[in-house]
Amino acid sequence: MKSHELRGHSQEELIGLEKKIICSLVQARFKNSMGQLEDTSQLRKSRKDLARVKTILKEREKSSLPLNEQLKGEAKW
Repeated sequence: MKSHELRGHSQEELIGLEKKIICSLVQARFKNSMGQLEDTSQLRKSRKDLARVKTILKEREKSSLPLNEQLKGEAKW
C-alpha cells in the first residue's frame, strides 16, 4: 500500500488494518519457519506496510495534541 492511499482511511480503519497486517505477518513468519512460505518478500512488504500505518497513526496523534504537549517528548538544547 502507498502512504497516500492510507491517508484517505479513517482512524478506525487504520487501526483495523494495523491488526490485520500484524496477524498476516505472524502467519507469514510461522510459514517461513516451517519452510512453507513461497514468497519470502511478503515478510518485508508486510513490515513496511505496518511501518507506514504506524507512521500515519503517530502523525495524526501528534497533530491532535496541543503544541506544549508535543514539545515534552522532544530533546531540549
